[in-house]
Amino acid sequence: MNVKVNDNVLVITGKYKGKQGKVLAANPKAGTVIVEGVNIVHKHEKARKANETSKIVTEESPIDASNVEVVCGKCGKATRVGHSIVDGKKVRICKKCGAGLDKAFVKKSKAKAAEETEAPKKRTRKRSQKADGAETPAEENKE
Repeated sequence: MNVKVNDNVLVITGKYKGKQGKVLAANPKAGTVIVEGVNIVHKHEKARKANETSKIVTEESPIDASNVEVVCGKCGKATRVGHSIVDGKKVRICKKCGAGLDKAFVKKSKAKAAEETEAPKKRTRKRSQKADGAETPAEENKE
């Protein structure tokens, strides 16, 4: 299953075809996902205590993962998910534009690239500065 929690997906079949939403939960064992605003069901909830009231609750129900496609954050199109190995780690990529779909990994790789482009600041030790510069007041008093 190529869909993970917090992915933006497009429903490609069924009653909610064409609707986009965020994945709230994924169940790889059953091959289902719960998408925000998709497959809404009404459940009747009975009052269990004297001070509660009975009500009708609306909630999202799971749909099959094969009925959704991941929407690429860069190109904005629904795409199949490809896989690539970057820095020894298997990463999901967009098959249309080649952008990374794993948000956490994309942030880490951008930060790493920024660190490489900036030259590191040279650290100087205080002792070496004193040795190169003027004598300290304690040394002047000894003379």
